[in-house]
Amino acid sequence: MIKFNIESLNIWFGALQALKGVTMQVEANEILSVIGPSNSGKTTFLRMLNRLNELQANFKREGEVLLDDHDVSTLDAEVLRRRVGMVFALPLPLPLSIFDNVAYGVKMHGMHQGKKLDEIVKKALQSAYIWDEVKDRLSESAFKLSGGQQQRLCIARTLAVEPEVILFDEPCSGLDPISTAKVEEAMLKLKEKYTIVLVTNNVKQAARVGDRTAFFLSGELIELDKTDKLFTAPADKRTDGYVRGKFG
Repeated sequence: MIKFNIESLNIWFGALQALKGVTMQVEANEILSVIGPSNSGKTTFLRMLNRLNELQANFKREGEVLLDDHDVSTLDAEVLRRRVGMVFALPLPLPLSIFDNVAYGVKMHGMHQGKKLDEIVKKALQSAYIWDEVKDRLSESAFKLSGGQQQRLCIARTLAVEPEVILFDEPCSGLDPISTAKVEEAMLKLKEKYTIVLVTNNVKQAARVGDRTAFFLSGELIELDKTDKLFTAPADKRTDGYVRGKFG
């Protein structure tokens, strides 16, 4: 089943063309790893999936980005961003308690209150693999958590509003190896229910968790294949050079 269908996607910010003729699909319940050097267009691609690029000046788009066969540009942006949640590179907890961080989006949408809200928060924290670490600290400030715990808290906050897709933009860039392993473990479990797109500068991470991997270079999609094949027998010599660390 196809979750996103992208056809001839071109994106500009003023005179700078960030994406050039990208055509690809994102399959439901997969982890799609997106790799490439700086300024390759991978984050622009990610932010196009929930229209965050539109918040930047001089943005222009050509081509189609379909979510379940509906062009994302025709969907209400707030509704789209609830369906397609995003976890950023740096954890961004709110200046609230652990509980209220997770409950924030749910309350904003007026979805649930009381006992039902308690259940949603608990389930989200469990799904983000942090419940056991915080269940006795829910009233404490989120800022008391470690960096790795804050990142998993942000994942829980995204999960609480029940998205269909989770976008990860280098979510482990500032984390230690143990925290990174916990975030990756959460991702592997989450794909049972969600579609995941992961932008990462860590090619080893892409290899560990990705079902398929897309390699971007200078705004172009160079190659997209099953992760094992792309890392062991890539079709393009530029892909081979990047995954072997010859440039990047």
